[in-house]
Amino acid sequence: MIKRNFGDMSCWYAIHTNPNQEDRASSNLTAWNVEVFAPKIRERRYNQFTGTPSYVLRSLFSRYIFARFNSNDSLHKIHFTRGVHSVVSFGGTPSPVDDEIIAFIRSRVNEQWVLREGDDLTSGDTVLIEDGPLKGFTGIFERKTKATDRVLILLSAIKYQGRVFVSREVIRKVAC
Repeated sequence: MIKRNFGDMSCWYAIHTNPNQEDRASSNLTAWNVEVFAPKIRERRYNQFTGTPSYVLRSLFSRYIFARFNSNDSLHKIHFTRGVHSVVSFGGTPSPVDDEIIAFIRSRVNEQWVLREGDDLTSGDTVLIEDGPLKGFTGIFERKTKATDRVLILLSAIKYQGRVFVSREVIRKVAC
């Protein structure tokens, strides 16, 4: 087995951050001129008093971000950066993350590093409504509406066929 020395080259590493410090660690590492990738996900939350929804961005991988650096040159500096807990290591050696993994995650996020939702649905896909008053109904995905998180589906039921708008979050694609 050939043992590779990753310390001589710049590689991607998973950085374990302190609780709720992903953004702080990212900005501090960026200030050190370290390339950082901190993907996010948009999450819907409801106001406990009014029930109105709002959206917040949170880290896709809670307490983890990715950074590209040369471990021989920068490991000590990275480890003691505010917001960073540690560099993910095995046997005391930082473990690099394959470029293909980072490329795959990057292919699923937009320019602001937020996970794109609904890209897996195309017109004609069969979907199942998983929540709300239409829970359990199936339909045919038609299109996403502009500037909202709602989609238009063709709902089919016994002796009824109609178009309804539902939240993208309550449907999932099902196999035909």
